[in-house]
Amino acid sequence: MHLAYDYPMLGAFWTILWFFLWIMWIFLLFKVIVDVFRDDSLSGWGKTGWAVFLIVLPYLGVFVYLLARGKGMGRRDMEHTRQQRNAFDAYVKETAGSNRTSSADELAKLSELWTRGDITQQEFERAKALVLNDSGRTSRTTSATSSGLQ
Repeated sequence: MHLAYDYPMLGAFWTILWFFLWIMWIFLLFKVIVDVFRDDSLSGWGKTGWAVFLIVLPYLGVFVYLLARGKGMGRRDMEHTRQQRNAFDAYVKETAGSNRTSSADELAKLSELWTRGDITQQEFERAKALVLNDSGRTSRTTSATSSGLQ
């Protein structure tokens, strides 16, 4: 039995092509379903109608949706991506900023060190200038205050 004679190269090409088109259609179907439920301008009844249309007549439903509302799909997708990025950036800023102390806290610590006599007036003034200038805030202020403790 020679399988190569029963299934020629052109037949394999057409099978792969149809399989690829089928996978693309499934991807498009899910993209449309996600767009339907992500769109805030559609009412609940509108979302239900589109969902039923996409489930009952999936091929026709996808093509009609693309004709009727396809123009805004990219805009809605970009807006969703922008919102996700802004939320991520806000989270990173909040998380990164939570470990830093404020200038007022650093000045209070410096003042306490100075009143206890752990650092001299010159060290206090230099560290205060660094805190107020906000240059080298963490590393230089820490080294200036720790040098007075040693």
